[in-house]
This record gives sequence, C-alpha cells and structure tokens, in this order.
Amino acid sequence: MTEQIKPQPGIMEIKLYQGGASQVEGVSEAVKLSSNENPYGAGEGAREAYQRAVHDLHRYPPTDHLSLRGALGAQYRLDPDQIICGVGSDEILTLLAQAYAGPGDEIIYTEHGFSMYPIIANMVGATPVKVPERERVIDVDAILGACTDATRLVYIANPANPTGTMIGGNEVARLASGLPSRCLLVLDGAYAEYVEGHDGGARLVASRDNVVMTRTFSKIYGLGGLRIGWGYGPKDIIDVLNRVRQPFNLSNTQLAVAEAAVKDQAHVEKSRVSNTRLRAWLAEALAEHGVPSDTSCANFILARFASRDEAEAADAYLKSRGLIVRQTGGYGLPHCLRITVGDESACRRVAHAIGQFKGGVA
Repeated sequence: MTEQIKPQPGIMEIKLYQGGASQVEGVSEAVKLSSNENPYGAGEGAREAYQRAVHDLHRYPPTDHLSLRGALGAQYRLDPDQIICGVGSDEILTLLAQAYAGPGDEIIYTEHGFSMYPIIANMVGATPVKVPERERVIDVDAILGACTDATRLVYIANPANPTGTMIGGNEVARLASGLPSRCLLVLDGAYAEYVEGHDGGARLVASRDNVVMTRTFSKIYGLGGLRIGWGYGPKDIIDVLNRVRQPFNLSNTQLAVAEAAVKDQAHVEKSRVSNTRLRAWLAEALAEHGVPSDTSCANFILARFASRDEAEAADAYLKSRGLIVRQTGGYGLPHCLRITVGDESACRRVAHAIGQFKGGVA
C-alpha cells in the first residue's frame, strides 16, 4: 500500500469476521453446529417459492420491497411504512452506523456482544466502546454509565449471541429512556422468534423515537443462505436508511422466498417448539457431565468448561467425532463452546461425545 493511497480511518482496525466452520478434514459427513442454523431448513412454502423464482432471473427486482414489507407488517402487526428490508440484518445494522455515526462519534456494544458491532463501528470511522456485562448478561447500568456526548449508537442483541441470555422488556425500556438525546438504541432481534411471545422490541419502537429493531430470516426461518433481514423503526429514521440503501439490494428470489416464509408460520412454530425441547434436554445432559451453561433463550447453548485448554480439547474431540461447534475466544469467552441446537440425533451425539470426553474415553 502506497503512502498516498490510504483507507479511511478505522478500516485497518477491523478484525475480519470469522464464520463458523463447516467441515472437518478427513470427515465426509460432519454435523455443522457452529452457525446457529435451523436444522430443519426452510419451510415447504419457501422452497416452492425458490423453485418458481427461476422464471424471473432476468428481471430487476422492485426497489420498494412493498410486498414483503406488507407481509411482515401483517404478520407482526407493524406499519409497513416503518419497515426496511436488507441483505441480512447485518445490512440494516451497517446502514444505521453509516447514517448516524462517523469519526469522533462512539458506538457502544457489550463485552460478549456480536462481533459485527465493533467491525461496523470501525467501518464508519467511529470509536467502538466495549462495556462490561454482568455474568454474561447485558448490564443496563454499565451501558448508561459508558454513554458520553459522543455516543451515537448502542447495539444490543436480545437474546444475545453468543451467550443466549436476555434481559426483560422493563430493562430494555429503562435503557432507551436513559440514553443521551442524540443516541439510537438498536435492538438486534436475530433470535427473537425463539422466545414465545417476545416481540423483539417492536412495542418499544412504536412508543419511542430513539429505538430501531432488526430481525433476520437466517435463523428460525432457515434462510441463512439467501441473506435476508429487515428493520423496524420510526418513519423518519427508515426514510434516512432508505436514502443510503442500495436500491436493488434484494433480488426477486430473496423477496419471494422471504414472503413465502413469513406466511408459513406453522414451520416457525414447529421449529420453535422443537428447539425449546431439545435445548433444555441438551443443557441438562451436558450439565450432568459437568459442563454448565446459562439458561439460553436462543437456538444454541454456551457450554462452559473449566479452562481454555479444556474447551479447546473438547472442541478437538468433538471434531474427531464429526461434530463442529464454535469456539468463542474471540468473544472473550475462551473457556466456552457455543453449540447450536440441532435435531434430536445431533443433540444426542453431542451429549454422548461430551460424556466420553469428560469420562476420558478414547
């Protein structure tokens, strides 16, 4: 790189995002439990929409996403005019930073928060500010104490990734009320659908002018491979985001499949019920082997081992058995492994392998 040609401030501070591994050398049919994917995949309606979409590959997509926004509004009882659609929820998170933060500003995220938050802050030249959590749970007082006149955005995931913990609606509302006047609270609801009755913060968005909610089709809807997300916020903020959004950011295929997925709530309910049952079973099974975890509200558990060395050894042992999970050292949790709740067979295999590992069975 020449001295004259330099990237914008903050970009070289970005640590490249590391996705979950998907294969193990020497293992032909490994079970991937590293990216919190829905083990049952997409619903039948979404699959059929994908097959039909082949007939429109030559067509430019609509720029207003009207039909998908209407379907989302109907399902979640939201004003479609306050909804924006993006390439995964990551795009909405990034648009918010591009529109409302820059050099000299600060973006707050929590100690074990999603690793994209500091990446996004550095991307726009803002200063990422990491705030401590309390026993792997978001600490509202710590966030409020870290706010300054330069704070422009606060990102929290609720339920959180990779911990699986969450805070209640009253605490989220207290956080929104206590933020500086020029600061936006961004509620990342990637796992919101796994909590029965949880609206991801939609009611709070409706009652305040400083809160935006993001959601994704990558988790419970089983569409991680298509990269579709959406956000809900005050109309004036959505208007700003649409001005910086690429007009053709979503293809006809993405839009059609997402709309079909929204209308197939039976698949969502089936996935949630199965996840709830197997999550509890897996957490209890691992606890019986001396591997505790916090109560998870998402589609994974954060298994805690005695040390980094034990966690790394457990990870290696699971890989040798064709089971791929996620190390979390990059999240400040080197003694933990994040394990996606798979189908029943996968959960039983994980529990059995951890039992063998803890029992010293070769």
